Amino acid sequence: MARTTPHRIPCADGFELHSTLHTPEGAARGVVLVHPAAAMLEQMYFAFAARLTGAGFAVVTYNYRGVQPPGTAKRTRAGFITWADQDVVAVTHWGAARYPGLPVLAVGHCFGGHAIGLSASSQGLTAAVMVASQAGSLRFIRPWRERLLVALYLKVIGPLCARLLGYMPYQRLGLGEDLPAQAMLEWSRWTSLPRFFFDDPRMDAAARFRRLHIPVLAIGLDDDPWAPPESIDLVCQHLTGCAVERRQFSPADSAGQGISHLGFFRERHAATLWPTVIDWLRRHAPERG
Repeated sequence: MARTTPHRIPCADGFELHSTLHTPEGAARGVVLVHPAAAMLEQMYFAFAARLTGAGFAVVTYNYRGVQPPGTAKRTRAGFITWADQDVVAVTHWGAARYPGLPVLAVGHCFGGHAIGLSASSQGLTAAVMVASQAGSLRFIRPWRERLLVALYLKVIGPLCARLLGYMPYQRLGLGEDLPAQAMLEWSRWTSLPRFFFDDPRMDAAARFRRLHIPVLAIGLDDDPWAPPESIDLVCQHLTGCAVERRQFSPADSAGQGISHLGFFRERHAATLWPTVIDWLRRHAPERG
């Protein structure tokens, strides 16, 4: 039976990340790093991690700084680039050191997929999967009611809370975990840019993405109102050095069950959607004879 053990992963700046190592019964064929979406906790990915351990992988799940433990968002100065340059780097190096000589792969959800492209440490990966990792510009959100609602949270409520409270109280609003003010303000600014953070010269995102030379599976979801195919394609276009495989899933691919932006990793899709990802990872981390 797979084991789960909590760990603290040290970052270069001294910050320690809350993480969990999911260990398979036998020898691991590789290690998979699960980079979460912004404002989501690692527990959301535990069921998926359990399936990966069943396929012979060791799995590392974790929380970005300021997202966990509760109450730290206000005390933490961190934005998305901090997560990519500090947290993702630390997790990648820790996973590789824990399993020397084995393939290191990554699965990123929403910003977790962005982080694969942004982080220099991803150059050490064997392959990666991006799930619902879109250019998050408001212009891509097609239903106008949804666009107005997202604009209300990201352009009005979010920046106001960040400046007055010092953080974004997503948990109080029932939208996820609280976010540090810096992350909220960055997110808000990028939503107005036609190409999201690729139009922010402070990010140098296009150059960061060009450094990566690995196979990438990029997954979009037809019932995701925030990430239509063209928004995911825009992100993929910047992976100029990667062999990118694009897949779109619809509720019909999962017995009619809705998926949406946050639903891919819910256990109801374990028998229908997850095998595509797990099989793809297995192909890029073959068992040793």
